[in-house]
Amino acid sequence: MSVMERAFPPEFGEAWNRRQVSDALIVGNCRYGLIAPDGTQDFESNTDTAGFFLGRGILDEEELLLFAIAPQYRMQGLGHVLLKRFIAEARANHMARLFLEMRRDNPAGHLYAAHGFREVGVRPAYYRTPGGSRIDALSQELVLDDYAGT
Repeated sequence: MSVMERAFPPEFGEAWNRRQVSDALIVGNCRYGLIAPDGTQDFESNTDTAGFFLGRGILDEEELLLFAIAPQYRMQGLGHVLLKRFIAEARANHMARLFLEMRRDNPAGHLYAAHGFREVGVRPAYYRTPGGSRIDALSQELVLDDYAGT
């Protein structure tokens, strides 16, 4: 939760609350991953969490519901490591396609594109900014048969 609070700009309302996250994990078709500042999954009680993902699978498709790297750990390659892990685990779970949705101006768009995600749809004016203007949501897909890894 602390990564989410630091990573998601509050003005867009993208962060989930603790109840939403725990409800998703209880359902049973969701999974998560954490990454430490050194890029590992090994955590000690005094280790900060640098980032996380939360995904939900149904049949042979999975949606990346949440993905975040805390601001102080960005631009260190941790997003690539964590996204590669998400994709590798999805493949190991026999998923055929991955989906995600993001704001049109989300800086993580470059990360997703580098890993093969491609735009497959637009929700016009989905997000509202504090000033009242609207931003499109982009739906993206990665077909795992086409994914060679990066």
